[in-house]
This record gives sequence, C-alpha cells and structure tokens, in this order.
Amino acid sequence: MNSTGFLSKDAALIDLHPVAADMERLVVEGLSRVPKQLPAWFLYDAEGSRLFEAICRQPEYRLTATETELLRQQAKAMAMAMGPGVPIEFGAGSARKVSPLLEALSASAYVALDISASHLAEACAALQRRHPRLDVLGICCDYSQLQALPDHPLLVGRRRLGFYPGSSLGNFEPQQARGLLRQFARLLGPDGCLLIGIDQPRQVASLEAAYNDRAGYSAAFATNLLTRLNRDLKASFEPGAFTYRARWQPMEDRIEMALVSQAQQQVAVAGQDWRFAAGEALITEYSYKYAPEAFTALAAEAGWRAVRRWSDPNDHFSLHLLEPQP
Repeated sequence: MNSTGFLSKDAALIDLHPVAADMERLVVEGLSRVPKQLPAWFLYDAEGSRLFEAICRQPEYRLTATETELLRQQAKAMAMAMGPGVPIEFGAGSARKVSPLLEALSASAYVALDISASHLAEACAALQRRHPRLDVLGICCDYSQLQALPDHPLLVGRRRLGFYPGSSLGNFEPQQARGLLRQFARLLGPDGCLLIGIDQPRQVASLEAAYNDRAGYSAAFATNLLTRLNRDLKASFEPGAFTYRARWQPMEDRIEMALVSQAQQQVAVAGQDWRFAAGEALITEYSYKYAPEAFTALAAEAGWRAVRRWSDPNDHFSLHLLEPQP
C-alpha cells in the first residue's frame, strides 16, 4: 500500500504497512521455529499500542521515565553534538519523548516511523499541535524491513538525524540488531547520525518486575497478540488457554516474554494447524540488555563509531550518539 493522506495542513501519513499475505508468511516462519516466536511488531496494533503506553506509565517500568528525564536534561548537549538536520524517529509510538530534542535542535521538520497506522496518525497530530510550526511526516511501516525512505520533500537533500529511543534495539537478537544498525546506516546516509537508547543489565528482580507489572498491562499486551491474530488472520487461538511469563535469562542478558500453553492444544492460523504441548512457550518478544562497552562493540561491528554517551544517575540506561565509521 502506498496511499498518502493528510492529517492536518502540515502533517502527512504514508502507509507502507505489510499486507496480510506478508503477515501470514511471517506467522508460518515464526510458528515453525523452535521455540515458536513471532515478530515483536505484531504486538503493536491499535490496542497493543494503547496497552504499551499504559505499561510505560507503571511504577515498575522505569525505562520511559528515566529516558524522558535524561532527554529533558541533556537535550541541548545532544542537539549540539548531533548538528543540524531533520530528526527521523524509528518506532515513534506516542512521539512524546522527542519534543525536548526538537526544541533544542530548532527543527523545522520531523519524520516518525511506526507500525500502527491509527496510533501513528494520532501521535503525529498531537505532535503537530504541540509544535504548530513543525512540518510532520508519519510513515507507517515495519522499519526493520524498510529498504529506503520515501522521496518526500521533507527528506530529499537534507541531513538525517536518526532517533531510536526506548531501548527497542533490545527486541532484536544480536545478529538481527547488527543488521538493523547497518540498515539504519543506509537509511540515514554517510553524513547522518543516530541517537539510540539502550537499557543496561541490573538487579534481576527489578528487571523482571518491569516486564510483569502488578496492574497486569504487560500480560494484557502479550495476550492481545492472540486477539489480533484471530481478527486479522482468522486464527483460532483461545487467549485464556495461555498464561503470560517474563523471566531473565542471564546467559543471554535478556528478558524473555512468552505466552505459555496451559494444556496440549491445536490452533488454526495462516491456513495450517499448529500443535502446542502443555507448557510450550510462544515467544512474544525478547528484551536484550547491553552494558555500554558491549553495545559500542556491537555498533562498531555494524559500521558505527561511538561519539558520546549520556546516562541516568544510577547508570541503568544510556543514550548513545553514533556516527558512521569513515
């Protein structure tokens, strides 16, 4: 799909969301894996995006508040280090974090990429209201598969400043993360840069609580994946037949989030029947945590050079500024 519709006088939306056939192919690939695992972006339909915003407000999930405060305090220093250009936010979500950076950069344009068209439209419209002089472009897409940014007046001939907050890189396994960072380098160009948020390892109890909040939003977020598959792909999941689990895996430095089958069962999806054993997990997403040295090494393998790093007082979370290696 390549339709373009206007959100307001200055904010536009380009819809490149994967079609249902692509989703079916990815479901077949994911359910054929051992363990079964689906792409994390499947979680972010309109309801999933709403639930994730609720997770970010829970007291156990400190990442969003920590990053937001770090951006508020250090935006001027970050903007000075980044230099002029158009900010391009990957996985923009509500697009609330970027405002201090936009103001510090004195940006005249902003581009947001996200997978949920309705959520992206709302986020861009809200950002336009907060910054009425800003030109805003939303691109609905799976940014991990985007081969090129559209030829749009806000992008053509302008230096590109990548912004990837929220430690979303942690949703990708290390080999995939390296590939994504290489892809960002291609999308941003040789004179671009990337400001990226990275969550770090810390106390296990704190990490596990962040992904299994007492209010139950994390569990509802994961379970909504099954509801989406039932709706969009005519699957036959019984959401009540699965329970949510989040656990730290120390050998991989990651949180594993999964829906665990409570009994042996068979589910129809993507034109096939799939068997789940009792206790079998469907991985909904991972969240890898990187110590600063581990992340800069990963970035270097993907062709990036570390320029600056900013962290919170507890050194639990970092924002890294990267530039392409010469």
